Amino acid sequence: MSVVIKVENLSKAYQLGDIGTGTISRDLERFWAKMRGKEDPFLKIGEVNDRAVKGESDVVWSLKNINFEIQQGDAVGIIGRNGAGKSTLLKILSRVTAPTTGSAKLKGRIASLLEVGTGFHPELSGRENIFLNGAILGMRKAEIKRKFDEIVDFSGVERYVDTPVKRYSSGMYVRLAFAVAAHLESEIMIVDEVLAVGDAEFQKKCLGKMGDVSKGEGRTVLFVSHNLTAITRLCSSSMLLRNGLLIDHDATHKIITNYLSTDEVSTSFMQWETGNAPGNGVARILSAGVFDESYEVYEYIDIRKPVIIKMEYEVLADDVKLTHAFVFYNEHGIRLFDSHDVNSAWSSNTVRKKGRYTAEMLIPGNFFSEGKVKISPAVITSDPFELHAYAEDAISFLVKDSMDGDSARGEYAGSYGGVIRPLFNWKADFTGR
Repeated sequence: MSVVIKVENLSKAYQLGDIGTGTISRDLERFWAKMRGKEDPFLKIGEVNDRAVKGESDVVWSLKNINFEIQQGDAVGIIGRNGAGKSTLLKILSRVTAPTTGSAKLKGRIASLLEVGTGFHPELSGRENIFLNGAILGMRKAEIKRKFDEIVDFSGVERYVDTPVKRYSSGMYVRLAFAVAAHLESEIMIVDEVLAVGDAEFQKKCLGKMGDVSKGEGRTVLFVSHNLTAITRLCSSSMLLRNGLLIDHDATHKIITNYLSTDEVSTSFMQWETGNAPGNGVARILSAGVFDESYEVYEYIDIRKPVIIKMEYEVLADDVKLTHAFVFYNEHGIRLFDSHDVNSAWSSNTVRKKGRYTAEMLIPGNFFSEGKVKISPAVITSDPFELHAYAEDAISFLVKDSMDGDSARGEYAGSYGGVIRPLFNWKADFTGR
């Protein structure tokens, strides 16, 4: 495979506030430095793009010294928090904006979808915009005609193809724009976080098409998304950006683990003041936590190890029937399972007295999949159902697979799907020829 994207020492600086350096003397100083082939003197004081920190300079580096290579046919995800520099990088690769320093070399034609309706003229119809976009990408009219029916069919907007696109909804816009970008014969396809505008069915269709484009047609795909499930499904490798810096470029499951462990904060123990404790007049939750078998607070968990989830709550009235429960979600917001205490002594048919209670559950090792697990503790009456206290996503922890020993990964080094990954006992025999 040949290298189709090569980025060397790529940086992009932006001026905050008013455009320009402020005075004619500064502009002349900047011009004179450029004429002599010297560095812009006002970029030397630029700061890393951390939007959460007030800086001293009015120049920020949206990207700083980025270096990477991408092979033909690779599908590469780009992951990072808002403001990390993902969209700036794609705009430079798409030739929408120029880098401040460094270079980005690309082989072949580029089809980019950076925002809803990229490259569309609002006064033109869908049909006319298909031909316009194709011409911008360097396609001949005959090529576009050959693909036209396929584009319209994929987009699902056939009924409106002769209507000006300014009357389209954002979902229709992105359907047609993606269909054009995916079907016209470019060597590199660049997609920013626009698919979130489409419905779930169309997002699935788009991911399938990008997979076909990469694996079947040997085209290169760059995909920015906050949907880590979509990144995992499509991309074998990914890049992690943070504050304009390239932190890592590796297998997707490693990058996601890195992102979740650093960019997504885990809270493995939570305690509430009495006045702020979640609950009603019947019960309130005082604390909740994630622990190992020695009852040490547990933030990063080896996939093979058991984990204890524990909470303390207070019952505020005598003679009430209630029990305790935990609700588990993963980092994508998918509800994994609920668990409440069905032991006869602690079922919700048992009458409680006023006072404090603790409850814990033990989850065996080799049960969760890699990634972040969020836990919501609750105090409930189940029949009839009544929720007395609930702390949504109050605690969380990160499951990591070190890839040694007897985890369910075995010798497979790739990324696993699924929301849990239990280790079962298997039996296999040779039954003869």
